[in-house]
Amino acid sequence: MTQASEAGSGGAGSDPLERSARPSAHRLGAIDLLRGLVVALMALDHTRDFFAPLNFNPLDLSQSSPAWFLTRWITHLCAPTFVLLAGLSAWLRGQRHSRADMSRYLLSRGAMLVLLELSWVSFSWQFGFETLILQVIWAIGVSMMALGLLIWLPRWAVIAVAAGLILPHNLLDAWHDEGASWAFMLWHQGGYFKPAAAGPGVMVVYPLMPWIGWMAAGYALGPLLRAPAAPRQRFLLRAALGLLLGFVLLRATGLYGDPHPWVAQGRPFWHEALAFIDVHKYPPSLLYLAITGAFTLAALALLERAMEGGRLQPPAALMLFGRHAQFFYLLHIALIHGLAGAWYWLRYGALPSDGAHMPAGYAPSLWVCYGAWLGVLGLMWVLCRAWSRWKRSRAQSFQTMMPK
Repeated sequence: MTQASEAGSGGAGSDPLERSARPSAHRLGAIDLLRGLVVALMALDHTRDFFAPLNFNPLDLSQSSPAWFLTRWITHLCAPTFVLLAGLSAWLRGQRHSRADMSRYLLSRGAMLVLLELSWVSFSWQFGFETLILQVIWAIGVSMMALGLLIWLPRWAVIAVAAGLILPHNLLDAWHDEGASWAFMLWHQGGYFKPAAAGPGVMVVYPLMPWIGWMAAGYALGPLLRAPAAPRQRFLLRAALGLLLGFVLLRATGLYGDPHPWVAQGRPFWHEALAFIDVHKYPPSLLYLAITGAFTLAALALLERAMEGGRLQPPAALMLFGRHAQFFYLLHIALIHGLAGAWYWLRYGALPSDGAHMPAGYAPSLWVCYGAWLGVLGLMWVLCRAWSRWKRSRAQSFQTMMPK
């Protein structure tokens, strides 16, 4: 996840044209705050996975409750926001680097993220390597490598590629079947395959096609940051409204955009409302990207507007998480996994053998889930602050070593 703060701001002696192309502190602050918010929500989802596993899908309204449903659904906002902001941050960084430098950066950074997903992140989920799990870090990494090639195209071509990958991809839903090739699983269907009899299996949770398009869309949005605040915010809010209206129209009619069309069942209003927003994530359907993308664009505009007007003092913890989102992600899964193991041992005297075989006496609890989540955020705040101080001291030490 590239850091938006790398874009910087113009100094007193910088070229006025270059300075006008650089985003203001409020624009960067809104990006960091939004990233920090979704990082915290992501930790909620993973805390629920380990501290409160269920023997049913929390989005299955025939078995779930509104509280469990919303605890799971709200975290749908995380991955699309990460990927879109990664594309936007790539454009920001590109304003200070040549296209060749950016291409090399995106290719190498993306490859590093894929390697981390295959090693440390997969290990963190299992404390082992029985399965290589390809999730959001994998999707961001490959999407960054694809973007490293796409940036050589004119902006209109990047937009065309983004649209070509996002809009029609649900047409491939009809090709999904149990006998799909590993290449099709990686590209669109997802699923499990075993490359070799003696090696680990591969679980594809985040197929690539729509995510590459989504990051390209974020990159194509980058030039909006050059526009003055008021028209840019109006554009983002109108785009968010357009996505939301498109979502409602397609969802209500069932014309296209999700493999599981919504059908009114005459249930209570809350049931119908939740079923209406229950859209497919793996792979992310067009309607999933529409409703989550509407949130991302609206949040960027509204957070910046509130910060500019002084009506919002950004929470320091969320800003810290947003500035160090990659560090947070790489550390928090192993942390939650280890803490959950300690919790089960102290509370029940035994560890889960897997998500379906829990210790005797176990019962899923939202109170435990949210309490553990707040504890995890507190620990991550301490760790992120220590990491930030170490990076700052390292940078200062490097500056003192530079020749005058």
